[in-house]
Amino acid sequence: MSGLKDFLTPDDEKEIVNAIGIAEKNTSGEIRVHIENHSEKPPLERAQEVFLQLGMANTAARNGVLFYVGVADHAFAIIGDEGIDKVVEDDFWDCTKDEVISEFKKGEYKTGLINGILRAGERLKKYFPFDDKGDINELPDSISKA
Repeated sequence: MSGLKDFLTPDDEKEIVNAIGIAEKNTSGEIRVHIENHSEKPPLERAQEVFLQLGMANTAARNGVLFYVGVADHAFAIIGDEGIDKVVEDDFWDCTKDEVISEFKKGEYKTGLINGILRAGERLKKYFPFDDKGDINELPDSISKA
């Protein structure tokens, strides 16, 4: 990973945002990706900070998921809000993280993120199914950058 500008192409970003839409289609859960070049903080700590800055703790069911990437730092973290943590198996985040990182090691950043997003979406669908009577997309399907 050389730098933020080279990490993903605009087409890669579109495909990732599309994957977020697919993952959220059948769930009330919210998924976001945040990419930045560098942070002085450890990845998990920085991810928690970004999670709050993006308003992800404000979902009604506390079912937001953040994929955090520190490009220059070769850092990655995935976190879910307390509603998700109460219901998923203990190793869910580690298994998802391992799947993403295995693709990152091959230089397949887009594929890693898409695989992780779709995996998270499947689990969210199981525990937080979409309810067409009241569900709204509480957060934009997007990639934030710093």
